[in-house]
Amino acid sequence: MSVSYLDAINAALNEEMRRDPSVFIIGEDVGVMGGAFGVTKGLYEEFGPDRVIDSPLAEGIIVSSSIGAAMAGMRPVPEIQFVDFITPAMDAITQQAAKLRYRSAGAQTCPLTLRVCYGGGTGGGMYHSQTNTTWFAHEPGLIVVAPATPTDAKGMLKASIRQDDPVIYFEHKKLYRLPAIKEDVPESADFLSDLFHCAVRRPGKDATIVTYGFMLQPSLQAAEKIAEETGASIEVIDLRVLNPLDHETIPNSIAKTGRLCIVQEDHRTLGIGSEIAATAAELAFDCLDAPILRVAAPDVPAIPAAEPLEQFYMPDLPKIMTAMRQLLQY
Repeated sequence: MSVSYLDAINAALNEEMRRDPSVFIIGEDVGVMGGAFGVTKGLYEEFGPDRVIDSPLAEGIIVSSSIGAAMAGMRPVPEIQFVDFITPAMDAITQQAAKLRYRSAGAQTCPLTLRVCYGGGTGGGMYHSQTNTTWFAHEPGLIVVAPATPTDAKGMLKASIRQDDPVIYFEHKKLYRLPAIKEDVPESADFLSDLFHCAVRRPGKDATIVTYGFMLQPSLQAAEKIAEETGASIEVIDLRVLNPLDHETIPNSIAKTGRLCIVQEDHRTLGIGSEIAATAAELAFDCLDAPILRVAAPDVPAIPAAEPLEQFYMPDLPKIMTAMRQLLQY
């Protein structure tokens, strides 16, 4: 049966809560309401208020209490309703969860999976549309993932919950009910996705696109249209794991194609693309036949609410097409 991104996340939570009684959910409106987008729908009814906890509007409390529970042997799955509101929890995430194993010389772990809703293109405006993934990818001690398909949405969440280290699990709101990405998702309770490697979504030989999250969709469309327009074969890599970065798949692709374009929804300066470009220059410089290009959001404080300005802000198919033509013509 074809499954949506949202339903895949819900299925992963359901399966892991059935499998392991130490798994619980906490967040704003996750219980009775079933989540702001319906991601946790039905879980409160099945598992009750002790395992699906409606929290106060206090992100710092949500994450801090989850860290304490993780240290006590539980496997909490807290939710941040929108990444825009995650800043009250930054101290707990970066100073506590990320450093717990390191500061205890491995004596303590923090098996916490923080689900974070992010992303623009839905008219959410300044405080419901940010990306901010690089804030956490920068922090050693955190595993940071951003699945782009229903299969990965399920498999990576299940794998994250079983991790003994903290995982920041970014889920793009625009993918939740996107009909175009529905797919048959493995139903096995033991199905897990890789948390440490990229995925090649489209093989190619003339140029490489590296992207993640919702940007995988316009990137795949661009690769198809460029093939129709020029005959060029574009390889598309779904980064899906932002930390730790896969230092094999991307250089190997560049060695084959000689050209690299990075597509990210985050701001251009100091986004994840900057690190990918640096890694490519360090590990595959001799293979590059053209300058590395980035397609990214502009360096403005926040995504605009007005639809024309939001469209200007967001990377999209025409912008990726323009970059790919430039890359191939160099």
